Amino acid sequence: MQFLIRAYDGEGKLYKRMEVRPRDLEGMKKLSGHIISAGGLLDDEGKMKGSALIMDFESCKELDDYIANEPYVVEKFWERIEIEPINVVIANGKYRLCTKKTRIKD
Repeated sequence: MQFLIRAYDGEGKLYKRMEVRPRDLEGMKKLSGHIISAGGLLDDEGKMKGSALIMDFESCKELDDYIANEPYVVEKFWERIEIEPINVVIANGKYRLCTKKTRIKD
């Protein structure tokens, strides 16, 4: 199951983001098999205002476990998180076909 995750930083938390970021990046390394794409959401001035991730988990429980242990959640940094299912068709210029029963990757 693929998910689009948009997480918005709390007001005035940019300093906290930079403090927590090394732990977040370390955690992302461990989750690399689940990450299709990830990056920062930017405001009109180009400053970070949140995170956007496209991730692939076998179940909603795995997604819930990730969210519960995400450093930006544990540190109460993200103010709002929006999650919705997504069907990624092309990633890095390669087709990724996904159905409920069969998943064909790269």
